[in-house]
Amino acid sequence: MNFKKINNVYLVGIGGIGMSALARYFKMQGKFVAGYDKTPSFLTDQLQRDGIEIHFEDDVQLVPQPIISQKENTIIIYTPAVPDYHHEFNYFIEREYWVMKRAEVLGKIFYKSKGIAVAGTHGKTTTSTMLAHILYQSSFGCMAFLGGISKNYNTNLLISEKSDIVVAEADEFDRSFLQLYPFLTIITSVDADHLDIYGSHEEVINSFNKFIKQIKEGGILIYKKGLPLSLKLSKNIKIYNYSINDQADFYPENIKIEEGHYIYNAVTPTGKIHDIKLGVSGTMNLENSIAALAAATLLDVRPDEIITALASFDGVKRRFEYHIKTPKFVYIDDYAHHPEEIKACIQSIKSVFPGKKITGIFQPHLFTRTRDFAKDFAENLSLLDELILLDIYPAREEPIPGITSEIIFKNVKIKNKIICKKEELINVLKDYSPEILVTMGAGDIDRLVDEVVDYYKSVLKIEK
Repeated sequence: MNFKKINNVYLVGIGGIGMSALARYFKMQGKFVAGYDKTPSFLTDQLQRDGIEIHFEDDVQLVPQPIISQKENTIIIYTPAVPDYHHEFNYFIEREYWVMKRAEVLGKIFYKSKGIAVAGTHGKTTTSTMLAHILYQSSFGCMAFLGGISKNYNTNLLISEKSDIVVAEADEFDRSFLQLYPFLTIITSVDADHLDIYGSHEEVINSFNKFIKQIKEGGILIYKKGLPLSLKLSKNIKIYNYSINDQADFYPENIKIEEGHYIYNAVTPTGKIHDIKLGVSGTMNLENSIAALAAATLLDVRPDEIITALASFDGVKRRFEYHIKTPKFVYIDDYAHHPEEIKACIQSIKSVFPGKKITGIFQPHLFTRTRDFAKDFAENLSLLDELILLDIYPAREEPIPGITSEIIFKNVKIKNKIICKKEELINVLKDYSPEILVTMGAGDIDRLVDEVVDYYKSVLKIEK
């Protein structure tokens, strides 16, 4: 069966960032699209405004009639986060609907295109969005399935009629990226993560090594210099590295910071690209821009198009996103949920705002990740001046005895630290006078952002 013969698409877990992009894609193909998710969100609100039917109770009676009555013309797409006991999911399995994982569907869309996959335990969302923006703004164009909401386009899906290039964030969770066979692959990082799936850091690295062997003949691999990858690939695969700390195939020189933005020259194998100004702040975004620039250069995007696109790049929602920026107070929200991401976020703040006092609010994501990396979280959160630590966001997991935020908290070295409930946060903030405030986490901490903004706008007498 192929997608052209499908009239109806139903997504179980439609509010996920990758799932919502597929929902938009099939809606734009003229299909009837509907879905279930556990809770309403910014993404489900957007999808509903686009005419997609969504409900929030696991109840087969709420599934739209075309899905029930037209089984032969329907595809069911699900996310790995859907539990085995989900009633709707089991209804479709038992009745032998065409059921596919999100990654399998993306793999089918990807396979016939000139696919570009951006993978890594962190950095992949911003890098893929940055590269997609460069291509979309250039004479090439592209389609893109993004792992975040691009602030330039207010969406996680880009469509271009003029191009056969597809950019996709390649997710290592559940080994989903092994469904993709790209022409060009970028690897940004291979840190230990998802150890509930992989068991060890070695297995994480092994999975990335399998992934890069899936690059198509004559394709390209771009990787961050120093990553422990096995580079024994086909002789026809061209391999390049990038760095912001050392000389590499692609690296920046003459780096300056002006008004919080990086300005640099990029050194490439074919020459230099001068006077690049990056539209977003943060050291990690400098690194992401080198990876995106490398891919664009190897695809023969003109240097002037690269310069224009990087200057106009507005970033990704929840990636080093400014919500308040005044001379006396700055509030940033970031998706950082892995120890290395937290370290990169805090170090980026320090590079942009040297000497300023940084108050961080962190919500740990998953019991397993907290268990596996508690000491690393504590070490990197100790880079803050003040810490407000929230309870663990469980996502798909059941509680693990003895695993709470306390196992991070007790090892944080700074004196000014506190644990509080989400509901108590605004009251707790009344005892703080931060110069830089940053919220970090991948759970539902983003739902507190508007409250935090409203509170500080009222305190600082900033017009809303």
